[in-house]
Amino acid sequence: MRILLIEDSVDIAEAIESKLMRAGHHVTWAQDGISGEELAIHGEFDVVVLDINLPGRSGFQVMAHVRDKNSPTPVLVITARNQLDDKISLLDLGADDYIVKPFDLGELEARLRAVTRRHKGLAKSIIRIGGLEIDLNSRAASLDGSPLEFGRREFEFLEVLATQAGNTVSKNKLYLKLFGHDDVGTPNAIELLVSRVRKKLEAVDVEIVTHRGVGYMLRSKTDAAS
Repeated sequence: MRILLIEDSVDIAEAIESKLMRAGHHVTWAQDGISGEELAIHGEFDVVVLDINLPGRSGFQVMAHVRDKNSPTPVLVITARNQLDDKISLLDLGADDYIVKPFDLGELEARLRAVTRRHKGLAKSIIRIGGLEIDLNSRAASLDGSPLEFGRREFEFLEVLATQAGNTVSKNKLYLKLFGHDDVGTPNAIELLVSRVRKKLEAVDVEIVTHRGVGYMLRSKTDAAS
């Protein structure tokens, strides 16, 4: 997942960032409400982690502005115990979930997975396309029970396509999802990923279809034939 963390506490932010990056996620950290809001509105993130008390702009203001701009990105709010009443206002503003300090970092990651699954319309963490099975929780893929080996970015590419299987995902959206605004990718980075992942899917009854000038789509070969 590409995660935007808006948190001014260095200790808390570094702990969250370290945990999520060890789990294979990409984390962008904003230390104030103004820069965090800008990234939340204009960036391509799977989920936002938002603290309430922020310099420059409060979590309430950020949440309201993000939804006013019709950003659909799910938001998980961090709240202190004496701010529990605030959670109702934040949920009314469009937050998807909240977690109370102090919290377990494992629970935070699990909640992030849950809100992104709900946002994508996935009731479970397993996606099956033909004989291909993708586990979003363990970040693993298999063919008829046999594991398939993917690098971190290869899996992220496959995950983006799989969660929108049958639909074309634009090249620009893929680039932002995988490399973001703060990461440097070569001009043909997406093409290289497509080539590598296609090679690893040769024995699988799914295919990556190129719609030139538009993007890429993952689909079952059986569905394509019918």
